[in-house]
Amino acid sequence: MRLLTNSDVIERYFAAFNAGNIEGMLAELHENVAHHVNEGDVRIGKAEFAAFCMHMNRCYRETLTDIVVFAQGERGAAEFTVNGTYLETDSGCPKARGQTYVLPAGSFFSLAGDKITRVTTYYNKSDWVAQVS
Repeated sequence: MRLLTNSDVIERYFAAFNAGNIEGMLAELHENVAHHVNEGDVRIGKAEFAAFCMHMNRCYRETLTDIVVFAQGERGAAEFTVNGTYLETDSGCPKARGQTYVLPAGSFFSLAGDKITRVTTYYNKSDWVAQVS
């Protein structure tokens, strides 16, 4: 039996994301995960992460492609392309009209054992705004 690597954990996290499986994403997270949102507040814990995911699923439909995962020790990173549709107007954002967008993005991770303890995601918000405006 092969031991689970940090790359495996991150890859399972993204597979769950692409399947729209919030529970699958939560399964890869530590109970007290720190979720650093692009241009937003840090959310602590699985419950906060789940609430964020439900909000995102209501406003956006996204699939990640071109995912490349890097992991060393207790740190990991991934670079990917976000392919999305803007479904419902989000607070402080342009009006949603079903616009599509494609954005380069990246996430950084801290891991302990076989759980993600920190997720930090970055993308160019002004690029997104220009695409959906």
